[in-house]
Amino acid sequence: MWSNSVLVNIVRFITLILVQVLLLNHVNFLGYINPYIYPLFILIFPLKGNKGLLIFLSFILGLTIDMFEDSGGVHAAASVFIAWIRPVVLKYSFGVSYKLNTLKISTAPLSKQIIYIIIMVFFHHMMLFSMEIFNVNHILLILKSTLFSGIFSTIIMVISILLFSRKNI
Repeated sequence: MWSNSVLVNIVRFITLILVQVLLLNHVNFLGYINPYIYPLFILIFPLKGNKGLLIFLSFILGLTIDMFEDSGGVHAAASVFIAWIRPVVLKYSFGVSYKLNTLKISTAPLSKQIIYIIIMVFFHHMMLFSMEIFNVNHILLILKSTLFSGIFSTIIMVISILLFSRKNI
């Protein structure tokens, strides 16, 4: 059983990198809307998994995207940041069920899943675009990029979760 979940996470990790690098990095609407699906790995990483391992894998994930985009580490920093704040957002989004360790994200109500995704995507994109632009004079560009890329990324992530979730109905 353990090796099956490890294999699933390895395939998920590689697939999300390939989709991001080969497909989504070439999408650019209106000059500032860029969808990012790779944070989905961090969002759906097993809750009972090692938190240190999640932060390390988030760094590797972001660094891999940085190497393909030649972006100097901004994706790695944003990925590590959302991996670090993930427990707080899970506690806020799912409440008591997360505290009691009875939560399964795939079986949680869709509204709570969407709230969780929106919050995490907002934090990721805000960190990413703030470091990428790194100029207070361009705060409107940062906010506009965060908002519109975040909306597009959230839609793609929710659709991906709905298409590929293994719910037993």
